[in-house]
Amino acid sequence: MLLLILLSVALMTMDHRTSYIHTIRSGIAVVVYPLQYAVNLPAELIGWASNTFVSRDELQKQNAELRTQNTLLKAQLQKLTFIEAENIHLRELLQSSRRAGERILIAELLAVDLDPYRKQIVIDKGSNHDDLYVGQPLIDAQGVMGKLTHVTPFSSTAQLITDPNHAVPVQVNRNGLRAVAIGTGEDSVELRHLPNNADIQRGDLLVSSGLGCVYPAGYPVATVTDVTTNPSLPFAEIIAEPVARLQRSREVLLVWPALANLPEMENPCEAHKRREEK
Repeated sequence: MLLLILLSVALMTMDHRTSYIHTIRSGIAVVVYPLQYAVNLPAELIGWASNTFVSRDELQKQNAELRTQNTLLKAQLQKLTFIEAENIHLRELLQSSRRAGERILIAELLAVDLDPYRKQIVIDKGSNHDDLYVGQPLIDAQGVMGKLTHVTPFSSTAQLITDPNHAVPVQVNRNGLRAVAIGTGEDSVELRHLPNNADIQRGDLLVSSGLGCVYPAGYPVATVTDVTTNPSLPFAEIIAEPVARLQRSREVLLVWPALANLPEMENPCEAHKRREEK
């Protein structure tokens, strides 16, 4: 046991100070990838069989529902297109930097980390085919899911927003109040260091604020479910439930923030990273 402890400490030290462990981890990920694919294959076959043998009536019902949703989304898209164009025009008037739309790539889940103290998933996209990077935002159709922490040639590992070691800058959509949402290790996040008199209430939607140069601004993150104030404590206890389907989504979206497309001199995030490195 002592030998294993010393070996673990040595490996952690090498991982922190050198890049050799990352190379080994990438090699192991390449070897394990076929096993991950084989484990995921039964679920894919079950999904294919259920979709193949579904009844005709159910298909017609789903088709009608999708047509209705498509009509509603087209109507909303027209409004959003107008708002985006108006926003760009206002930025030009204010001589502000113009932001293009984010680039998005669809990926599928390969595995879920079963460690109760970590909330991580593995996706089927890696550096061999896609321009992925550590810290890249991950979302689904509802909201923010997390960010990439390891990128290997054929797969990548993402840390979910409910992980205790994850934090995302947010703001209350109703009034713009800024805060930081930290994972609880369960299916929720908490807002820390907000005073008891902060203007926040149940049902408030939290969206990404764009601070920290990781998540683009405006993506839904969580909905406040509980606000507890205690006069004897300086801060309120605020719990929020993620809007993303962290436990049910099988397809996720990788996002390249719009600022990444700007020249280096016009990109505030690049300037922030250079200052952090110095």
